[in-house]
Amino acid sequence: MAFETTVLTAFRRSARGVLALALAVTLGLGPGARPATADDAPLKKLDFAGSVTWLGQIPILVAIDKGFFKEQGLDVGVQVILNSSDRIRAITAGSVAFSNLGRTAVISEMARGNKSFYYFANVDDSPGNEGCWARPGFASLSDLKGKKIAANASAEITLVGLLKEASMTTKDVELVNLPPNEMVVALANSDVDAACVWRPVLDKLKTAAPDGKMLGTDKDTESFRAFGTMSSPDIMIISKKVVDEDPESARKIAIAVMKGADFATKEPEETARTVAHYFKQPPEAVLAGIKDFKYFGAAGWPDHIKRHTEQMKRLAAYLAEAGKIPATPAVEDWMNVSFIPAP
Repeated sequence: MAFETTVLTAFRRSARGVLALALAVTLGLGPGARPATADDAPLKKLDFAGSVTWLGQIPILVAIDKGFFKEQGLDVGVQVILNSSDRIRAITAGSVAFSNLGRTAVISEMARGNKSFYYFANVDDSPGNEGCWARPGFASLSDLKGKKIAANASAEITLVGLLKEASMTTKDVELVNLPPNEMVVALANSDVDAACVWRPVLDKLKTAAPDGKMLGTDKDTESFRAFGTMSSPDIMIISKKVVDEDPESARKIAIAVMKGADFATKEPEETARTVAHYFKQPPEAVLAGIKDFKYFGAAGWPDHIKRHTEQMKRLAAYLAEAGKIPATPAVEDWMNVSFIPAP
């Protein structure tokens, strides 16, 4: 009887093995393979548009390389698009899902009625890293009346704030709109008398005119005193189509982005080692830059975005008054935080 039981057991095991082998062949699995499960489903592709010249992008870049998006079931790659306006166009065209970019460009698109995006967070700020450097012989902004000053984008907003402190406006100087790297050459050749820009280009201005003087930074403006931010800090935007049609993916993006910001704050050394390849700099150089930045993650985000909304409203009013946009948009109409988990 014991012998018969042993034979029967062996037969059953053999039959199960044959059945499993047949099933594996049918499913196209090799030896040791297992059938596909829900965990093997392909990750959803939703790319990020960003710059690799500005350390404000670090929360998203570290989230990509540390796998925070993959944890959420998303496949997020970086599409390098240096110009903020071009990043918005990429979102409008549907080629990327979200971006981190200068809010001056965002407000300009709002004023044009572009409804293809929402803003939802600010994850980086670096007051004190944007300023105006003058050639030797200019001790203050007052000395630059009638002189040439190069500035563009957010740095122009900083210049406006600094001129206001000196009871001046851009009408009192000759404003020259130059790309950042061209400012360095222009200052070195005395084609302009001062230039306003952000780090690391600001440091290059000091090399171009080593005996010059810092005339002020964004920390010396009324805007900083009111909001504690840069003159025109970054803002996170996301495709309206993604949020409206796939709010769960939008939620996953927000979670991963804020986790990246928290990681950059808590682990700056590891963050620098992780993202240095994007900036083509040694980790030590990236770490030195990170120390001048503040990154904002999940803690207290409702109050944080409220403060930045108020700053954007004031900036929009200025841009309209200066004739840089056709009208003052209702900035808050573009805010959507419905998909962000409560703190």
